[in-house]
Amino acid sequence: MAKKSKKIGLFLNKKFDYSILIVTLLLLSIGLIMLLSASAPTALSEDGNSYKYVIKQGIVAVVGLFAMITLSKIDYRIYKGFKWIIYLGLLALLVAVGFTGTYAGGARRWIKILGFSFQPSEFAKVGFVIFYAAMLSDMKEKNKIKKFVPGFVFPLIFLIPIVVAIFILQNHFSATFIIVAITCVQIFVAGSAFRYFLASGALGVIGGLGLLLKTSAEGGDANFRFSRIQTWLDLESADLTGEAWQITNSLYAIGSGGLFGLGLGNSKQKYLYLPEPQNDFIFAVLAEELGFFGCVLVILLFALFVWRGIVIAIKAEDSFGTLIAIGLTTMIGLQALINIAVVTNTIPVTGMPLPFFSYGGSAMLADLIAVGILLSVSRNSK
Repeated sequence: MAKKSKKIGLFLNKKFDYSILIVTLLLLSIGLIMLLSASAPTALSEDGNSYKYVIKQGIVAVVGLFAMITLSKIDYRIYKGFKWIIYLGLLALLVAVGFTGTYAGGARRWIKILGFSFQPSEFAKVGFVIFYAAMLSDMKEKNKIKKFVPGFVFPLIFLIPIVVAIFILQNHFSATFIIVAITCVQIFVAGSAFRYFLASGALGVIGGLGLLLKTSAEGGDANFRFSRIQTWLDLESADLTGEAWQITNSLYAIGSGGLFGLGLGNSKQKYLYLPEPQNDFIFAVLAEELGFFGCVLVILLFALFVWRGIVIAIKAEDSFGTLIAIGLTTMIGLQALINIAVVTNTIPVTGMPLPFFSYGGSAMLADLIAVGILLSVSRNSK
């Protein structure tokens, strides 16, 4: 017991990466300010309370910061022993959402427990990062990671139930894509050969295109994804009052911002022109109010976050810590990249929150939990 207490004390006395903490706090602060500005008109029209969204998000942010600091003091290595509990528990929860979850915004992605409604797929991103970090680090220690079947095929088998639970049962493409992408990055960083990814990627693209063409020919609920791609490819010919309404108003907002913006709180597109400005398209409001330089500042902060996350991964004491750090860094960085790409019409529209900015308690809490685990990994730097 004395040795264990001494070990815990040594861990707690180690300094974590203060730079990633500062960047996180800056992003969170700017995000809450922009959420207040972006959500005020919508909240006022819905409930007569302009502060409805920012108050709820502020409460979650306080809880998330407490969770972040707490997790930064817990040795991340203890999670390795719970990898199967994490995997099976999250998978069961995701399947339950697919069958019994509540509808909101036309999707069944939420579940209510003890009176609290939350989105399990957001926490699944963090949980599966830990699971795959544990599995892949074990394979690396046994020198199996470079072999095709045990090091590449076997880990991907565990993605199949996840795809079924999130994409097929919940029709949640963005969460499925993020989890699959993070897992592939972790497998690659663990040491799997790049040629395996090229071959499987080509097959995945062919299969995805075939599925997309099949659903577009049949019509139905899944046809909206094909319509979004058509709108993206030919925005000028699209119906500006229909499928192109959201992205068109997003581009109006970005273009109106110019170099320095219209000023904080002075966005015009957020006045019920841009649908859900407090969620996936909050970056468009930021561009309109803070201009090009405001956008560059936020992008640089996300770039700094990714850089420090990679540094933490490189300096981690063991492969488990490296794979956790690279997975969580990919989670934050890739979501930010996709969100900004969607808002600027660089890629077709898909529902992807901007970390620390978009309204959503589950996403905010999951992001701050991820930062807390990253800080824990940084305590054990070489």
